[in-house]
Amino acid sequence: MSQADAALAAELAEAAGRILLDLRARGEFEGKALGQEGDRLANAYLVERLLAERPDDGLLSEESKDTDERLAKSRVWIIDPLDGTREYGEARPDWAVHVGLAIDGVAEIGAVALPGLDGGLVLNSGEPVTPAAHNGAPRMLVSRTRPAAEAVAVAEKLGCELVPMGSAGAKAMAVVTGQAEIYLHSGGQYEWDNCAPVAVAKANGLHCSRIDGSPLVYNNADTYLPDLLICRPEYAEQVLEIVASL
Repeated sequence: MSQADAALAAELAEAAGRILLDLRARGEFEGKALGQEGDRLANAYLVERLLAERPDDGLLSEESKDTDERLAKSRVWIIDPLDGTREYGEARPDWAVHVGLAIDGVAEIGAVALPGLDGGLVLNSGEPVTPAAHNGAPRMLVSRTRPAAEAVAVAEKLGCELVPMGSAGAKAMAVVTGQAEIYLHSGGQYEWDNCAPVAVAKANGLHCSRIDGSPLVYNNADTYLPDLLICRPEYAEQVLEIVASL
């Protein structure tokens, strides 16, 4: 089922991305209203398809009212129809669509679409990629507007180059594709912000954990999941040690 689930996640993420691109191209909305309408349309599509394709699974979406029903399910789809609303509204490339599947609390299957890139890009847990080679100083992905204090501290100790970028999904996929080596976040996220990115990152052999080294656990009653570390495995121990010392 995992390959079928990964293929479904990729299909849905790509299709939701096309919906978002088409909406923006029509020019009917702009600014905050564009992001709100994009969230609504992409969410409606994803929810309808998942309910039809996987009716026995649970579902958690940033844009739908949550219920306790999913808590009794082993398999729960966790989606973010539009990650990076600001970037989407500004016609930047660093926004994403997340379609993830947690099985027994673990992010196992996922797809992240990056529709804003030239030609679009969809990365999924069923199709690992070969990252671009990099021989220089490690690159640390940080928020465009509010870099996390822990990330800045780690970057200083490791001599990292800071790379500002928008959405969580875009940052995580930049590590997957080899545009950076470390993504450390501590400013607050929810399960839908990182479930699909973590599934894709894990499938590509990256280290994924909380910033104290503990596992990332999904399908909780409280969906707040405030921090994470996604990095190339050779940096994980150093990064975790530095964070622990802060």
